[in-house]
Amino acid sequence: MKKFLSLTLILLLGITLFGCAGSSDPESSQGPASSALITGDLRLAALKGPTAMGLVWLMDNASIDNTLLAASADEITPKLVQGELDIAAVPANLASVLYNNTEGQIQVLAVNTLGVLYLVESGDSVHSVEDLRGKTIYSSGKGSTPEYVLSYLLSQNGIDPEKDVSIEWKSEHSECVAALAAKENAIAMLPQPFVTTAQAKNENIRTALDLNKEWEKLSSQGDRKAALITGVVVARKEFIEQNPNTVQEFLAAYEKSVDFALTDIDGAAALIGQYGIVPEAVAKKALPECNITFLAGKELKEALSGYLQILFDQNPKAVGGKLPGDDFYYEG
Repeated sequence: MKKFLSLTLILLLGITLFGCAGSSDPESSQGPASSALITGDLRLAALKGPTAMGLVWLMDNASIDNTLLAASADEITPKLVQGELDIAAVPANLASVLYNNTEGQIQVLAVNTLGVLYLVESGDSVHSVEDLRGKTIYSSGKGSTPEYVLSYLLSQNGIDPEKDVSIEWKSEHSECVAALAAKENAIAMLPQPFVTTAQAKNENIRTALDLNKEWEKLSSQGDRKAALITGVVVARKEFIEQNPNTVQEFLAAYEKSVDFALTDIDGAAALIGQYGIVPEAVAKKALPECNITFLAGKELKEALSGYLQILFDQNPKAVGGKLPGDDFYYEG
């Protein structure tokens, strides 16, 4: 177990970034109220960030006694592996790592967040990926998803990540923001909602590139159709097998919850602030940029398998050493 946790924590370095309410009246929200949404006991967890933002309506309308909102994925991982949690929203590549390290005892139920990474700068020199050539980029997340995403985008645009740019890896997002403030025309890769938080503190920071859109450009050009995926919802296989109705009810309510986050920005922001995920004002500005979504079934498998293949091609350790089997994808 110590060896497993050590490997997982190494892979998690930097991906805690993925961890992104006007007043909301529960009686006026979509769907039935209270425990009628979900029957049976359910222990739920999510990261404070985009992976939790789509859950707030469900949390506010369903009776789930045990909900953990964690600051980092290493708070969730051991509890899930040891059976202390049933369902959790986690980074996409971590889901594959957990599947491999538990010999298939973790299944993915849905994709809940697409790309949340952005390139920002304290100048006005970057308007395309090509403009990054010869530049210095500040980022956190070395050895995890941010590094793989940046490396893929650069190389696919003809830029050698080792020779054509200088990437300075920081341990925290705040260090990247400090570099933006200290250096003229500095460039950094940051996630939402941290981008919004940084811009609120420094009006000179501008969003230069949406890496989700850059990823989509590459996907549309070739045979491989792979979305940039940040977060997914996973469950213990044993829990799924023993509680099939609860899982189905959860997914139905979760889809409604995502729709609420996408269509009622004020109400969702209020709940996000209420649950301490991020401040309400930040949530209101960041929500449209967090790419919250709900993909299940065939859409889930097509999107996630393509994304994991790209990560595997760059570094097999990113997905736990090998691609997960078909049983990784929950079909309902």
